[in-house]
Amino acid sequence: MLRFWQSECISKALNHYKNGYHHFLAQATPGAGKTLMAAHLSEELFKKNMIDLVICFSPSKAVALNIQETFSSVLDCSFNGQVASLGCSMTYQSMQYLPNDFWKTISRRRVLCIFDEIHHCGGNEDSDTNSWGQTLVHDIQKSALYTLALTGTPWRSDRLPISLLSYTDPEGQVICNYQYSLKQAVNDFVCRRPNIALIDNEKVSLQNETVSDKYSSINDLLEYSNAHYACVLHNNDALNAIIGLAVKKLDTIRQISHKAGGLIVAASIAHAQIVAQILEQQFNQSCVLVTYKEKQANNLIQAFKHSNTQWIISIGMISEGTDIPRLQVCCHLSNIRTELHFRQVLGRILRTTSSLNQEAWLYTFAESNLVRFAEQVEMDIPDSCSRISISNSSDWVDNDSGFTQEPETLNIENNHSNQPSKLIWENSNEISSSFANTRTEYSSIILGKYHTRVINAFTYD
Repeated sequence: MLRFWQSECISKALNHYKNGYHHFLAQATPGAGKTLMAAHLSEELFKKNMIDLVICFSPSKAVALNIQETFSSVLDCSFNGQVASLGCSMTYQSMQYLPNDFWKTISRRRVLCIFDEIHHCGGNEDSDTNSWGQTLVHDIQKSALYTLALTGTPWRSDRLPISLLSYTDPEGQVICNYQYSLKQAVNDFVCRRPNIALIDNEKVSLQNETVSDKYSSINDLLEYSNAHYACVLHNNDALNAIIGLAVKKLDTIRQISHKAGGLIVAASIAHAQIVAQILEQQFNQSCVLVTYKEKQANNLIQAFKHSNTQWIISIGMISEGTDIPRLQVCCHLSNIRTELHFRQVLGRILRTTSSLNQEAWLYTFAESNLVRFAEQVEMDIPDSCSRISISNSSDWVDNDSGFTQEPETLNIENNHSNQPSKLIWENSNEISSSFANTRTEYSSIILGKYHTRVINAFTYD
């Protein structure tokens, strides 16, 4: 049974193609069910004898596998590119290795090409492109009969235009053929309502052999000292505090939703290993760690999806597109602090299930960029992300997953206006303790009492 938005989007796309247009962009919030919609749209195009094949591209092997399973079920075929299959699912990385015969097949057959998370493909014919965007512009766009672009976050932090997309002139805002916002999804009970807990500390001391400087917040520490955000992420007691809150929340949810799970997005493999140790030894939690170095990473993800294990820890492999509906709690402990990455991580816990408890909680530290991203969750496309720039830029690659990622530093216009979320402050005496020093080459960080600012999105008086 399709959701209303999926049926509506399919109808608009069919009319779009019938009226002589070849490219359709659907922006739907992460977790809304874009893959299922695309599969049923393909089914309708086959029934109407408008296409011969479907080829799907996505940013990671885990997502490509999920697409293959969905299309196989809907189209009732193996969907592996073999004889009697109606198509195949592959990663963007694989495009550069495809033989010339592949492109000839696309040009000679009536092919629908579907691009999941299209924002990974940057550039157009009038600008610099990344390698994936160049392939789309020069090969697929000119060969495929129809293209369907899917995204929940239609912007890039490097400000490049996204391949195949159209923009307003001169504003540079993306033009969507169909939009389904997070607000709509929450109101339709398609997505869970997000709760974002920003963890801060009111007595931060930065010490070396001769000086002890004090700060009233984590952000003051980062702004007015030479300490980096990584110092907070690697502070054992800070990790214990934020993980402890997330564990407590997951335990509460699992009293009703017994198979609910949690995701921790770590900063590195070494960092992920420390997080796993804290979960197991300090909080007696079951967990699985997934990294690009694990040959069976996709199998581990699939096994966790159907298991009762409490936590899965990753660096970038579950940041977007990966479908694990039982995830309801997340700790964002990544060094990557861009709005695109933040929203993709948040999207992992928003997909609804049949469980009675449908809470969704994301925990992160109150660093200035992350605070702003949390405050802007209710904006479908934040003002600071709506403008493109035609300029030289580099491809940013997340080495954990192999797909294009965003840079760690944010270089976009600040936007401190329009903060529609209801803000609630909670004093948390229970998570204060004595803290051991975390050594850097220049100082030690000592933390005092924590407090938590909770942003309840889409909650109004």
